[in-house]
Amino acid sequence: MTLLPPRQASLTRRLVLGVLGALLLVWAGFFVVGHRTALHEADELADGHLAGTAALLLALDLPPFAKNPPEPDRQAHLTKARPALDSLKTHDYQFSLSVLVRDAAGQLLMRSGDAPVPPFAEQDGFADLLLGTPALAWRSFSQWDGAHSRQVMVLVKIEEREDLAQDVAGQLAGPVLWLLPVVALALGAAIVRGLRPLQALSRDVEALEGDRSARLQARHPYREFNSVARSINRLLGQQQAALERERQLAGEIAHELRTPLASIALQAASLQGALPAAAQAAALQINADALRAGHVISQLLALARTGPAGLQQAPVPLDLAELARQVVAGHAQAAWQSGHTLSVQGAEQAQAMGHPLLLELALRNLLDNALQHTPRGTAVCVQWGSEAGRPWLQVCDDGGQPGRDAAFPPSSSERLGLGHKIVGRVMDIHGGSFEQHAPASSFGRSYRLCFPPAA
Repeated sequence: MTLLPPRQASLTRRLVLGVLGALLLVWAGFFVVGHRTALHEADELADGHLAGTAALLLALDLPPFAKNPPEPDRQAHLTKARPALDSLKTHDYQFSLSVLVRDAAGQLLMRSGDAPVPPFAEQDGFADLLLGTPALAWRSFSQWDGAHSRQVMVLVKIEEREDLAQDVAGQLAGPVLWLLPVVALALGAAIVRGLRPLQALSRDVEALEGDRSARLQARHPYREFNSVARSINRLLGQQQAALERERQLAGEIAHELRTPLASIALQAASLQGALPAAAQAAALQINADALRAGHVISQLLALARTGPAGLQQAPVPLDLAELARQVVAGHAQAAWQSGHTLSVQGAEQAQAMGHPLLLELALRNLLDNALQHTPRGTAVCVQWGSEAGRPWLQVCDDGGQPGRDAAFPPSSSERLGLGHKIVGRVMDIHGGSFEQHAPASSFGRSYRLCFPPAA
């Protein structure tokens, strides 16, 4: 079972969420403080209106107030006689004020408005009163004139006062709420736009391959990226130089060793007929060891070919079925000599993009391993197909099944490590994968080359 890699966090998403979260907290703080301030200022405005009305009435040089206030019916008639202004009735900041005027003894001289008559009190200033049946809350302001002969009391319902406060607070807080999504969208767009150069640099770095001569281009407009690009290019140069030295060393060692190993194998083969039985067995072992060492040398040379020299040809569309048939046909003679059965199998065509020379090299390595490290009579099959849109090639054999010759044990990782390393490097170049795959029921082992999804 293949474990999926953990999902990495996105820097863009983290920045956007962090900034929007901080903006929401600050905005909520402004909203709460602004709302409370608006309520307080609206209450102050209402109280100032009461005090200003009382001061205006005291400052006016009015004729003496009647000793007896008008009867309620007479007062209602006077109120109806005054023309009403509809525009003021619908104005948000118009109060329904009530006015009471008393003399020094507390006798009511004048009454205007709907407020019930409160008990007489000589003190000046603001007060909250409960008047009427049922009781309603009223806000009042009382003030005496300079001679302390006349008191003016102005009243307003606290419900109207609170409605005004809520209206003022809502008018101030409304733009804050409407602007929040606009500012959030603007900030999110600015962050995403600002991180685009970083995302472009990340894509360029991801597209780099250490074994190619690619470099980061100086196309990023911000100086903060220059040091990053220079450091990456320096590391790439060092890595590519080290890889090139490794390939050159492998090629030189392989070329130096092939000739003496071939000479040893020929010498051992020529001496077998003229030696005693014990010496012939030793010569046979020397011949086998020399041939095996020659095979390792060939693989070292193949490993060196997977460098830049093997990538001069651009990837081209390949028919994996045709490639498999060609490679198997080339191994027919070797399979007949070693007593193996070669076959190909594929129910459908599988197209893939790749380097023909490198893929042929990888498939030949797998076939060589299957022919050299399995007993006589082993069936080797090259198969191809497609799974979930990804084409694949695989080499299967039944050499690891019970009943086979014990003198040829199943291939071990030590004996196949170099060949598999070559195949793995070839598949890395193609952006694919190489792994041991579950074989069909008639085979014991299967090694699969899996390519990226075909375009």
